[in-house]
Amino acid sequence: MDDPVLTARALLRDRFPTALAAFLAGSVLTDRRTPTSDLDIVVLLDGPPAPSRENLLYRGWPVELFVQTEAVWHSFADQETAKRSSPLLAMCSDGMLLVDANGLGASLQSEARKRWAAGPPQLSERERDYQRYILTDLLDDLRGCTDPAERVYLVSHMLQRAAELALLAGGHWLGGGKWLSRRLAAADPGLHRSLTDAAAQAIAGHTSAFAAVLTQVLDQVGGPLWDGYAIR
Repeated sequence: MDDPVLTARALLRDRFPTALAAFLAGSVLTDRRTPTSDLDIVVLLDGPPAPSRENLLYRGWPVELFVQTEAVWHSFADQETAKRSSPLLAMCSDGMLLVDANGLGASLQSEARKRWAAGPPQLSERERDYQRYILTDLLDDLRGCTDPAERVYLVSHMLQRAAELALLAGGHWLGGGKWLSRRLAAADPGLHRSLTDAAAQAIAGHTSAFAAVLTQVLDQVGGPLWDGYAIR
């Protein structure tokens, strides 16, 4: 396939010749690029067909298009920030600015970088206690689990919960799928290794190391919580 940057530029000329700004993001710009990596492209227009999202093949490349107006961009960024996971801010912060007709692209990239560096909203005490309770309850389920199939699902769910709690407690952004792993690896490499290795052992039936690492995560936010927990 052609160079990803040249391909993205060609697509933008063909599909969005009046674009105000455009960013190319994702693994194709890094050493994490794989044969299945796609082109993630954020496009800013002053009107229709924005806002829209589209997946397509272009010159052999899988492409994900995120087509927005400036107002929609800010709305999405605010919504994602409230969820403490913002693919949009990440793409525009780390991505390559390919089109910048009037300075909007540079302005949005600067804003994205500032917002990303500031981190997500902190957990409230109520949210933190809820996360503590959920993980504590899951730990009890794991200790009593004797079904190998159930254990696979349980450990997978607990791994996600523990990784998210560790990230949020440290003021870091969340991510989904492979990005959850990458976010934790960047924020706390030691914990990432411990959780990942122990989760594999737990799925195989050896759960003690996994339970110990999860307890460490809980201890960072006040310890296990079950007896006496209440929502009022």
